[in-house]
Amino acid sequence: MKSLKTREHKLSDPNYQLQLLNSHSKSLREQPKFRDKLGEAGLFPLEPTGIEIFQMNLGYMCNMTCKHCHVDAGPDRSEMMDRETFEHCIEALRHSQATTVDLTGGAPEMNPHFKWFVEEASRLGKNIIVRSNLTILTTAPKYRALVNFFADHQVEVTCSLPFYNRSRTDRQRGEGTYDKSIEALQKLNHVGYGKEETGLELNLVYNPAGAFLPGGQASMEQTFKEQLHRQHGIVFNNLYTITNLPISRFLDFLLQSGNLDEYMDRLISSFNPAAARGVMCRNTISVGWDGQLYDCDFNQMLEMPVEESAPGHISEWHEGRLNNRTIRINQHCFGCTAGAGSSCGGATT
Repeated sequence: MKSLKTREHKLSDPNYQLQLLNSHSKSLREQPKFRDKLGEAGLFPLEPTGIEIFQMNLGYMCNMTCKHCHVDAGPDRSEMMDRETFEHCIEALRHSQATTVDLTGGAPEMNPHFKWFVEEASRLGKNIIVRSNLTILTTAPKYRALVNFFADHQVEVTCSLPFYNRSRTDRQRGEGTYDKSIEALQKLNHVGYGKEETGLELNLVYNPAGAFLPGGQASMEQTFKEQLHRQHGIVFNNLYTITNLPISRFLDFLLQSGNLDEYMDRLISSFNPAAARGVMCRNTISVGWDGQLYDCDFNQMLEMPVEESAPGHISEWHEGRLNNRTIRINQHCFGCTAGAGSSCGGATT
């Protein structure tokens, strides 16, 4: 499957995506606006609580083309963070109160400067998270060697696994994905990941395979742990449930299946003020592959940069001004505030 961008699909245009979410049908035009729901909760305008997480998208290139991918990543995407932008990130981190560096993509491991950056960020004493699709760790020798590299640098590995069985995983992410993911998890376990006494943290991420909200995070984690250990002897630390936002390829799925109105209604009717108070954009800054700054990874994909009063590029880093910005919002934000909430670290309530 090729990316929406390569196919020159209408949904590769972020403005078109936002137009659909706001006015695709009479029902969507009449739905409450996110800003109004925030107002009712006493949260509008939405403001930061202080930058704790410095999230970086290292590029849209990936060895996979998953059906639900909000990044529209794939082997046919060439956008990639360059060395100069990485160096600006290191300089910003030297002056930042952020305690965690969160590396995402695409497949962040495919960036040629990935290992250099992890080594440099480690020297700054930051907690480093890499968001891996797992399968990349079973491909070329240089990627297989990353398992030991991660352990040597105490990198926290957070990885996608749609389900604990083969059929549902392969249906969402492609044939053969499950077996490769299990192989990668076993290799991570072999060097100590997921085992309490080692301090090497291994977390899994669950995204629903359809137009529904994820189940309870605690109960799903228990089931995943039982099933993966029973079937494959695999252990891990945490399971994070993340709601699919109605953008990019998942928006394409919603349109093709005729579920867009129903899904948006489900998100809006499940709005949770407590989840809204804990949305990730309040303690996170997102750095695009080209150095542009965004309130979150989802705003990055919709090309909604931070407001004009804040520094727009990593080379202009000023944490004080970023902490005093107003966070940009739109209807897709309902995906982070539905039910138990959703963030890169799973449920927020």
